[in-house]
Amino acid sequence: QVQLAERGGGSVQAGESLRLSCAASGGTSNTVTMGWFRQAPGKDREFVAAIRWNGDSTMYTDSVKGRFTISRDNVGNTNYLQMNNLKPEDTAVYYCAADLFAWPLSRPKYWGQGTQVTVSS
Repeated sequence: QVQLAERGGGSVQAGESLRLSCAASGGTSNTVTMGWFRQAPGKDREFVAAIRWNGDSTMYTDSVKGRFTISRDNVGNTNYLQMNNLKPEDTAVYYCAADLFAWPLSRPKYWGQGTQVTVSS
């Protein structure tokens, strides 16, 4: 069983940056693909970014390419989502997600509780 603990989030102005982090526990290092999904009010949850269990591949939804960067620490237990040039349409609850040896991260088994990101114009 993998537990996910998110940190970060908050309220910023358009064009500013935020960094989210997600620490995984209960799994073996370098076996867990980790990523982020988000859900805006009245919309379905959507994929944002993911990093493969061994760290050698990343994937992004088109709307965040060039602005968001996902990475993970050397141990492999924590991933980071650096969000630059934030836009009002990035406003959502962001969920950390993970699964064992999954690629792509389409139906994660494990989820965090979510953290709010609000971007005002």
